[in-house]
Amino acid sequence: MDTISSTPTHCPYCALQCGMNLTPLAEGGVEVSERADFPVNQGALCGKGRTAAEVLAPGVRLTSPLVRRNGRLVEAGWTEALDQVAERLGSTRAAYGADALGVFGGGGLTNEKAYTLGKFARVVLGTSQIDYNGRFCMSSAAAAGTLAFGLDRGLPFPLADIPKTGCVILVGSNPAETMPPSLRYFRELRENGGTLIVVDPRRTRTAEQADLHLAPRPGTDLALALGLLHLVVAEGRTDEAYIRERTTGWAEARAAAMAHWPEYVERITGVPVPQLREAVRLFCEPEAAMVLTARGPEQQSKGTDTVGAWINLCLATGRAGRPLSGYGCLTGQGNGQGGREHGQKADQLPGYRKLDDPAARRHVAEVWGVAPDSLPGAGRSAYELLDALGKDIRALLLMGSNPVVSAPRAAHIEERIKSLDFLAVCDVVLSETAELADVVLPVTQWAEETGTTTSLEGRVLLRRQAVTPPPGVHSDLYVLHELAARLGVEKGFPTDPEEVFTELRRAGAGGPADYSGITYRRLAEEDGVFWPCPEPAETGTGGEVHPGTPRLFLDRFATDDGRARFANVTHRPTAEEPDAEYPLILTTGRVVAQYQSGAQTRRVTELNTAAPGPFVELHPRLAARIGAAEGDPVTVVSRRGRATAPARITSAIRPDTLFMPFHWPGEGRANTLTNPALDPTSRMPEFKSCAVRVETAAEATLPGRHRGTG
Repeated sequence: MDTISSTPTHCPYCALQCGMNLTPLAEGGVEVSERADFPVNQGALCGKGRTAAEVLAPGVRLTSPLVRRNGRLVEAGWTEALDQVAERLGSTRAAYGADALGVFGGGGLTNEKAYTLGKFARVVLGTSQIDYNGRFCMSSAAAAGTLAFGLDRGLPFPLADIPKTGCVILVGSNPAETMPPSLRYFRELRENGGTLIVVDPRRTRTAEQADLHLAPRPGTDLALALGLLHLVVAEGRTDEAYIRERTTGWAEARAAAMAHWPEYVERITGVPVPQLREAVRLFCEPEAAMVLTARGPEQQSKGTDTVGAWINLCLATGRAGRPLSGYGCLTGQGNGQGGREHGQKADQLPGYRKLDDPAARRHVAEVWGVAPDSLPGAGRSAYELLDALGKDIRALLLMGSNPVVSAPRAAHIEERIKSLDFLAVCDVVLSETAELADVVLPVTQWAEETGTTTSLEGRVLLRRQAVTPPPGVHSDLYVLHELAARLGVEKGFPTDPEEVFTELRRAGAGGPADYSGITYRRLAEEDGVFWPCPEPAETGTGGEVHPGTPRLFLDRFATDDGRARFANVTHRPTAEEPDAEYPLILTTGRVVAQYQSGAQTRRVTELNTAAPGPFVELHPRLAARIGAAEGDPVTVVSRRGRATAPARITSAIRPDTLFMPFHWPGEGRANTLTNPALDPTSRMPEFKSCAVRVETAAEATLPGRHRGTG
């Protein structure tokens, strides 16, 4: 078989950013092969990674701009499509003001795209109304990490440290399905004599491999963490010297934990006291240990406090800022880390600078060549921005997101999108959201362009272009360049990603996420560099190149006084507790063969065969009570709507809990049901817990049927 040379690059999906080789085939198509030299996955790829190139096919991906004529999307030329977008954005701004324009980004955009999108919103459009779908993923962990440590980086240590520690508590994460190549780190941990504790209301594939599985009611992770800390104190397992020397706020945190005695926590969580005691023993006996959280504790209306409580457990036992110990967040989206560092969040500027910091505004404004006071202030968070569509926000530019499927209270958000005066979408495929647009612009994806991403480890990586995009397809950078020019800004929006990255380095220099010492050349030669990586003080004078920072906080935390801060938190109920009408709890998540809203993976035959559609997971006792058999259609009802899918009956879930994956649109759309109640700090919606009832098809058709079953 004739082939062209291979290009080493990285997977387009999760935040592992697994290394892979791409080889264009002489007869067409692209072959994905192992890349054993990349340390994170060492050649291993999940099914999504192996089949990623199938989305490159012209029959799958968009290859021409689409504009809406007479109610239908039809093919058009780039000039017409871009002219229409610019004209509608400009006329909306003229009629209603800059904040009538919204911009919504994605955690899959490269650093260069995320940076340019934030700059475009603030410099060209002059709007404050920009946020991105990463708000729905890691925002609670980011907020809690910043409050505790003064800095948010998903993992403050490399994944390679996990097998060398003594114990890992994995909270609300199922890497066996969400990032399968990472599972080897936990397997090696156990092979090395360490222990794995998994906290999850379901007995997932990951929980099956744990030494101890704790199965709390959804929405009670905060009480669980406080109960464990209570036992740490009661059993004399705190590290008093560490607490004295490296932390502040312990007295308040200790008092809060002591109010959560074991029997009280058992009543709240359903986790038996002996399991609580065993978890404390396993965590505290080794010299080193870690707590890793994911969406389970984070996607709650109290997610920031919940993560803060788990960080407290690390601080009280001296397990942060020490070798092979610490708290970390398993970031989900491919560039979820970098996406929140470079300015597409409502309240941030590049380099993870705060938008309300005058010094930060001056620095970035100087790089951008604008006056600091011309930069708008903070705008709405993601859900609040989407909820304002068609009201305060009249036109929206959306890149790389599919909120019709992924947003909470999705039916409402779909109606808000439909109520817009104008919607422009840049995407690779015709997603459910793109189908509602007035203009759809086909843009390049990972293998067709060069750019950088930042993995869950804080490792900045270079994705290299491996294939030529189809005729009629351009990069998002091209789109923003052309729109800026049409809206009167001729300079400052280059289309070359390396040129953008060079400016990004300047804009972020000296900020918390400092990339200034990272270059494309270094990324290619070193296979990634961990931030922060500042530029040498005197460039070009022989200054020593900064090596990057694989491990944070070993000497001091990034707070003003160098000390970590305990969170003063206490348990509180979820925003929507079960009641007589809605007696059950719904939690949502992912399955191994699909990814996020499924806009790309649902177009891959192998993945669809493995996971063809939604389902409702329920316990056998509950199934018997409502008369549902395996595969029967059941309807889950919340205060926001209804979703119907086949029953999947399993004892791996709690009897009071239902589970639905959220990858599909239509009548099985899980996010029709979910609660948009927001965390007051992170503005994270409460995806992981809402009150529901479940009905069989026969029950659902009875007149006036509304009594919940549980």
